[in-house]
Amino acid sequence: MSVERPPELQIDAKLDRCIDISLRRFMYGAGAGVVGAVLLFKRPSTRSASIAFGAGVGLGTAYTECQPELERFFNVNLPK
Repeated sequence: MSVERPPELQIDAKLDRCIDISLRRFMYGAGAGVVGAVLLFKRPSTRSASIAFGAGVGLGTAYTECQPELERFFNVNLPK
């Protein structure tokens, strides 16, 4: 038997979920970048670029997943 939470309290769960997804995807992307950097590149500058690219991809996927949910909650149309 679950109790329906009022709308002003539902934002906590949504923000917690988005923060969790963002941190996980950032770390997974950076980790994939580290693995790719160690296997493919020798120079430190290209290794750090590979790690940054992986972290950026991770954050981008998290943003893509969280954006519609937060837009529905805030009723805001962001420019595209």
